Order: sequence, then C-alpha cells, then structure tokens
Amino acid sequence: MKKYSILIMLALGAAAVSSCKDFLIQENPNKIESEYFFTDESSLILYTNGLTRSYATAIKSFIDGDKYSDAMSWDGEYLYYTPRYTAEDATNWTTSNWSSLRSINYYLENMRKAKAPEAVLDHYEGVGRFFRAMFYISKVQTFGAVPWYDHLVDPKNPDDIYMPRTNREEVCRNILKDLDYACTHCSTDASYRNRSSFIHRYVALAIKSRFCLYEGTYRKYHKTDPSTGAAWKADESKMYLEECVKAAEEIMNSKVYGLIDSPANRKTQYRDMFINSDGAANCGKEFIWARDYDLTLKVNNTSYSINDYMCNAQHAQYSFNRDFVNTYLCLDGTPYTSKHPKYMELEFADECKDRDYRLAQTIRTPGFTRAGGTVHYAPDLVYAKTGYQPCKWLTDEINDEISGATATDVPLIRYAEVLLNYAEAKAELGQLDQAAWDRSVGLVRERAGVKSIYPTAADPYLVAYFQNRVTDPLILEVRRERGTEFTMENLRQHDIMRWAQGELLVKQKTGIWIPAIETPLDLDGDGAADSFVSEKVTEKAGLKVLSIAKTGATHQLSEGDHGYILVATATRAGYVWSDHKYLRPIPASARLENDKLEQNPGW
Repeated sequence: MKKYSILIMLALGAAAVSSCKDFLIQENPNKIESEYFFTDESSLILYTNGLTRSYATAIKSFIDGDKYSDAMSWDGEYLYYTPRYTAEDATNWTTSNWSSLRSINYYLENMRKAKAPEAVLDHYEGVGRFFRAMFYISKVQTFGAVPWYDHLVDPKNPDDIYMPRTNREEVCRNILKDLDYACTHCSTDASYRNRSSFIHRYVALAIKSRFCLYEGTYRKYHKTDPSTGAAWKADESKMYLEECVKAAEEIMNSKVYGLIDSPANRKTQYRDMFINSDGAANCGKEFIWARDYDLTLKVNNTSYSINDYMCNAQHAQYSFNRDFVNTYLCLDGTPYTSKHPKYMELEFADECKDRDYRLAQTIRTPGFTRAGGTVHYAPDLVYAKTGYQPCKWLTDEINDEISGATATDVPLIRYAEVLLNYAEAKAELGQLDQAAWDRSVGLVRERAGVKSIYPTAADPYLVAYFQNRVTDPLILEVRRERGTEFTMENLRQHDIMRWAQGELLVKQKTGIWIPAIETPLDLDGDGAADSFVSEKVTEKAGLKVLSIAKTGATHQLSEGDHGYILVATATRAGYVWSDHKYLRPIPASARLENDKLEQNPGW
C-alpha cells in the first residue's frame, strides 16, 4: 500500500510548469493505479485521503486568506488592487491548478471497480463528487465561468482540449448536483467523524450551506454576471438561499454538533479553539471539518506559519483596521459606536473596555498575557502599524521565535458558520424571526459574552460601513457577527466579494488614537510606558517606536500631531477599485493556447 500511496501523492501534487491542456492530454498519468489500485475499500480510503490533504487548506494560507480584506492592514503593496495589474500578471491556470480535477474525475470513473457493498461505494462516490464541487467552487470564485469537465479528457477530441468556458450558472448548478449527491449518499457514521478530518455527510452539508449562501447573495447583489457583463439568464438567488437554509437546518436538527460554550470560560474559550494543539479532537463538537496536525505522526506546521505575521521582528505585518474593530459590540449588546459618540477619539485602553470578549481574544488588549503568565504583551507598533495586533492564532507554547513545530489544527468549517450561514440566508429571504435569531446569531453572541438583542432598527455605523447599500437591520447584524466570529479564517474577502462591497478593500486603513506625539504611551495598561509615536526619532530606550510624518507616503496621524493612525497603504499606494475586479482575468497565456476562452469583461 505504501507504494500506491506514493504514486497517488505524486499524481495529486505534481508541480506544474506547463499548461492545463498539457496535463489534460498527457498519456494516462494514473496508469499504474488504473491497472492495480482500485480493489477494495482500503484503496478508496487511501485515494480520498490524498484528496483530503489537497483540499484541506494549510494553516498559513488559511490565516493569510483575510490579509487583503477590509478587516486587515498589511505592510506592502498588493498588485491586484492597483491599475497596473493585467491579464499578463494572472496565474491559476497551469497544470497544478487543474491536475486535481483530472485525479478526481479519474477516481470517479474507476472507483466502482473496488469490491465493496453498494452503500460504501455510494459513500465514496459522494466523497469524490464533494471534491469536484470544491475544485469548481474555487474556480467560480476566482474566474466566474470556466470549462466544466465531468469526465476524463479524450486527447483525440479537440472539443475536449479546446473547450470554451461553460456558463457560470450551469457550472454552479453542476456544483450543486455534486454536493447534493454527497449530502444524500455520504455516510453519517461516527467513524467518519474521527478527529474531524474525513469527509462525511455533515461536511458536505456544511460546505453546501457555504456555497449556496455565497451564490445566492452573489446573484442578489451583482445585478449582472461578471463573466459576461449581461443580466443573469435566470433569477436563482432565492433558490440558492433556500438550499442554504435546508442544508444548515439538517445539521442543526441532527444535534450532532454544537458550539463549544462554557459560561465560566467565555473570556478564553473562543481563542482556545485556535491555539489548541489538538483542536480537531478537543473541539470536535464544533469542528465539522478540520486539517488535523499531529506531532507524534510528524504531521505538523511550524511556528513560522502561525506566529510570523503577528509578533516576529522580521516579518510581522498583520494588524487590524480601526473601522472594522469599531464593529465589535459592547457586552450589553449595544453598538460601541452608539454608546460612545466620540468613539474615534477614545484611547486604546478605553475603547477595549466592556467589549465583546472575542475582541480581547482576537487582538492584544490591555492585560494580554501568554500561557497564563504575568508578563503583559502590549501591541507592538513596530510590527502592527495600526496598534491592533492579532493574538487569535498566537500560540502560547512558542513565544516570539520562528522555530519549532506546532500541532495547531485548522477548523476548515465550524458549526458557528453553519448557524450564521442559516441566519444570513433567512435574513436575505426575509424570514429571520426571533425564533430563528435565537437558535443562530443569539447562540453565537451569548458564547462571546454579549447580550443577544433581536434588532429592530439598523445601526447607523453599519449602514455607513456598508456604503448605505443595505438598511435591513437583520442583514447588517448578521454581517457584523460574521466579521467578529470569523476574522482570520479565510472568509472575509469572499464575503466582501459576494456582497458587492469591493470598495471596502481599498479604503484607507486606520489605527488607534494617539493623544500626542513625542509622548510615552502605556498601551498594555500596566502603568508603565511601552510605546512611542514620533516624527523625530526612530529609537527610544525600552519603547516600541512608530515613525510618522505629517506629509508624504509614510504613516501619519489624522490631526497632524495627534489623532488616529493613518496607515501608509491603500489609497496612498495607488489602490483603485473597479467592479471588473470581482473576478480575476483569464490569464493571457491560457488564452494564447485556447482562443475559445473568452476574457472576463474589463480585462
């Protein structure tokens, strides 16, 4: 079996230097497997385990997924947000980007050769179709319309090799068919839920709820198909939202999963999910699907992957945007921005008081320590330029070094997301009544120590935040909840794209309020100065120094010699939003090889 495992991993993970066409037509790269491999259930397990590792996002990619969103500020330029980005810069259409589809279709065409009961074969066909859906979900989110292949390509058939893009609506209906098969035929047996790392019916249902919410809201807020620039051929928004609700309700009604919630631990239990060295096992009640790391099996990630962009002297660049931090509620359930009319002028220690417990478990707030120690860690203005420095994934076992290994598991989809997918779809359908709120948003807020209040009026801050395009209080509050619950979990940028709020991605990023420059600051609240903001010096004994200038391309303060931090990125780096950026361009190299691939409008 070891030999076959190596062969499969090579087939699934082969590096690419050639085109999609080259891979699709090469002579049977699965030749050894096709003759000898599919014999019994163990061979199906082995092959699908390879697919699982291919699609279970690695921790650094998972955390990095939000770094260019509205929630985060990132040092350095992001080329895609500049006018200089063109189809010549585009990638994601080479062999490595399409090879897994061939492996999936090969598997689906051969897996029933294995000798196993029909129900077992149905389960493993569902697993294969789940992964084909995952492949195409990513492609649709990136490019919109793409060629749909549900079979192995015939190298002698030019219609296969040079296929044009399949209409996005047809691709999405095919994705839904694959997910529906998996949701029907994949097993619910507890053995498949071992450590949350295998594919089973509840994983398929959870991903279906995510996909259907994405597509339903995408159709609602994008009046035309960005792949064509023309109106959608069918109004399917309501259908996708209803399918989201059904998938989520099936999980909710099963009672198999639930939120990890102990009232006595509400100040720590949220962050514990993301620094737990055995989260897939210990958080199995909430983790529906996870990438499972295990030090004893030498399947691990490194501390670089987790801690590097949060606290390391060389590379740390992550920090949160003040506009986003303002969306965290107060513990009494009221908006922070309504409770404090001059909220933009509150100093850091004051703005952190009596807030949603997730805030102190997401960023370093006054009193933050590591591993229950007594040393306070203030936000480091050298590396987190806004002052809102992440701690959500910052492991306690390792301090500020880039060394060693950790077994922090990645929750690819959690029960909390199922609840909020359900709530958002119901809100978009006009069906989120008090009862539906209480069994979804209410539970998530209460787990965070926040009083659950059913909204009857829109928060003016949220209305303005989302550019006055949404005024429904229920939709806005679910959006708030998604932001605070899932930040740094590879969802926010997708949310902004489906809500057609792209302008938020290029807005000026802002940071904490600085009452005066050239004055020592106490950001960790321990009574001793730890930080300094200056336009005169770059070093100050014992203090972390943020250098600013009153003019130019470096960091500034909003009022010149005081005010909130204006980060030297986004608009000052030449970022411009245009609606054609909701989809990536088809790479120029791909269109040179296949002139039937039409380009997305605007590129």
